[in-house]
Amino acid sequence: MEVVRALKASGDWPENVQFVDGGTQGLYLLDYFESCDALMVFDSIIPVEFEPKVYCYRKEELPAFIHRKMSAHQMGRSELLAIVKLHGREPSEIVLIGAPPHDLGLGNGLSELMREHLARAVELGREVLREWLAE
Repeated sequence: MEVVRALKASGDWPENVQFVDGGTQGLYLLDYFESCDALMVFDSIIPVEFEPKVYCYRKEELPAFIHRKMSAHQMGRSELLAIVKLHGREPSEIVLIGAPPHDLGLGNGLSELMREHLARAVELGREVLREWLAE
């Protein structure tokens, strides 16, 4: 949620760019997923490479990756993407930006490493948004 707020605050985005903190809302996000032309998701992830850095996966890379689940967030995201595909309403562009979690304890806040990752995630998000808006 912090990266979504930081990305939103990082620019003067047009009205057609919506920022939603989906948390663990699961199927309640279906309308958002089905009604958008392009979808960017930020989350903690466990990538195949598993290096402590920020990853950016494009739509064509998601099927092989998305089923490596580590949290309720990913289960909801995976199922939502499957549903929108079945409904024929999949966004033309989908990007997942995330980093491996450093500490899964509750109420710990962001570690210094994750704060650094947050800045990189916002930078990647800005690049993707600018790319999409230029098209």
